[in-house]
Amino acid sequence: MSVRHAAASAANLALVAGLLALGACLGACAMSSPEIGARAGLGCVDDSPECISRRQATLRNMVDDRSKSWINESPTPEAYASGVRLFAYKTKKKELTCAELKRGKLEADTARTSLNSLGSRLTPAQVSRSAMLAAEVGRELQTEINRRCARS
Repeated sequence: MSVRHAAASAANLALVAGLLALGACLGACAMSSPEIGARAGLGCVDDSPECISRRQATLRNMVDDRSKSWINESPTPEAYASGVRLFAYKTKKKELTCAELKRGKLEADTARTSLNSLGSRLTPAQVSRSAMLAAEVGRELQTEINRRCARS
């Protein structure tokens, strides 16, 4: 192997290593940024390990948010399909006010029809799972409303 060829190979190897390091940093840095970490899982609807991890991180952020600011955010059809908001309502139901419970119930009821707007982005199985989750969460929230909230 010539010196020139060895130098070119070393340069190529250094370039590849640099790109790999940059890629790792982009992934790690993006996941640690508040914007990405706080809501990244809402639009992630596939079942890849990365997507599952994003949904879990988003759910943790929402459940840990003492201000419950996520309740006042407008959900997207993808947010319903990811299941994160619905799981957050399910997890937090005993801590929610009556107004928050009612908003969650409305979201659960709306989720089933909203999923249809995603068209071919979801498989029939994903739509079915999301619709079943929405129905389950809606029932649980209604039970909590009936138990704690005055009828008006």
